[in-house]
Amino acid sequence: MDDLRSEDVENLLEVLVAIDDKDRMFALLEDLFTIREIRESSQRLAVARMLDSGMSYVAIEKETGMSATTIARVSKCLGYGAGGYRHAIDLLDDEGRSSLR
Repeated sequence: MDDLRSEDVENLLEVLVAIDDKDRMFALLEDLFTIREIRESSQRLAVARMLDSGMSYVAIEKETGMSATTIARVSKCLGYGAGGYRHAIDLLDDEGRSSLR
């Protein structure tokens, strides 16, 4: 993944960490990603939260409509990834938004 951290990616990271307004962040997401990509990304975070709370793959698949393959991929990242999902879950929990759907 070292080759992924290009100057362009570093610039994107700088912009993302600098935006402190949800509406401005949403506007950037709308411009950067398709509606489908935004929905799928937010659903993956929801899946990570559900996995973290102990929900089964079957229950998550039924509730979200996500495939077992995607759920397994999120599970693998949650357990063995770079820690992004863990940090995001902790941020949401710290802000008092720990309830799932």
